[in-house]
Amino acid sequence: MNKYKVCVYAICKNESQFVERWVNSMKEADAIYVLDTGSTDDTVLKLQDLGVNVKIEIIEPWRFDVARNKALDMVPEDTDICICTDLDEEFQPGFRKAFEEAWSKGADKLKYNYIWSFDEYGKPATTFYMTKVHKREGYKWIYPVHEVLNTLPNEREIIVPEVVLEHRPDYTKSRASYLPLLELSVKEAPLDARNRHYLGREYMYHKRWNEAIDTLIQHLDLPQANWKPERCASMRFIARCYLNLGRKKEAEMWYKLAVQEEPNMREAYVELASLYVEEERFLEAYQLLTEAFQIKNKEAIYINEAFCWNDYIYDIMAQVCYNLGYYPESLVNINKALEINSNSERLKNNKVIIENALKV
Repeated sequence: MNKYKVCVYAICKNESQFVERWVNSMKEADAIYVLDTGSTDDTVLKLQDLGVNVKIEIIEPWRFDVARNKALDMVPEDTDICICTDLDEEFQPGFRKAFEEAWSKGADKLKYNYIWSFDEYGKPATTFYMTKVHKREGYKWIYPVHEVLNTLPNEREIIVPEVVLEHRPDYTKSRASYLPLLELSVKEAPLDARNRHYLGREYMYHKRWNEAIDTLIQHLDLPQANWKPERCASMRFIARCYLNLGRKKEAEMWYKLAVQEEPNMREAYVELASLYVEEERFLEAYQLLTEAFQIKNKEAIYINEAFCWNDYIYDIMAQVCYNLGYYPESLVNINKALEINSNSERLKNNKVIIENALKV
């Protein structure tokens, strides 16, 4: 007999394509509860056929926190471990046993490995620790979008690194609601640094460069904006916006500030090096990439960018070394890039060019 009662809960709308995969990956739980917020496909029927407890409710006006809290309301009060996931996610087998072992140590919340995205080769790209496993009593979801669980006084949060949840979404699905909801989030909590950062990033995604710059600078000015990786990301995003406005000097300045802000992450080094390559400032790019390679630890935080750890960083270093006449080092890096991306004809051609230069 299981020591704890474990329940999964979720919200969904028109996610028929994911139902079977999701339910199969959640079956280690004692029960599964889903709040459907207005599907027009056969999502509800599929869930019910697989034994899922389903409730249908339209949330107006739409907010993710309200929807998740209504889904949590479906979970029985005597549940020990509540697990919130989305239908485009799936656990690797064995999550229940690992969660129960951690729970026996007196946890209120659990963190686990979340693979948010995969690169073009099917390998994990952006990975970080997620916190959507919690005790039943006292918790609720906050914020209209990019919602999170509230924090309880003296809560105990335990990391369970062996548990992996994979995110395999439908990238054609619209994210149109995110921007107005983020604007609402900032209006409701103007001093919340996280939401301000997300809003600035969303403006950048929408190519609203000047609004993104203004909002990200506002983020940096907030007293609560003291998490260096996020501050560094805001600075990098400001630089990207300036690049898109054709203002390279401002972009360079912000990239340099980003490097100073968080010198223990690769991202700002690599982005600034890319700018220098475009300007044929190869020695400066080489120095930056050399520093980036000294950083061996990829932290499990959502700020990570895949290009700092895949073939791109080796590819650009190979180009830089070639242009500086460092042909042996260029060959080492192109080979490393090809180890990751062996099907790239461009990389193969570049390798031939480098090998020919070595023969001269």
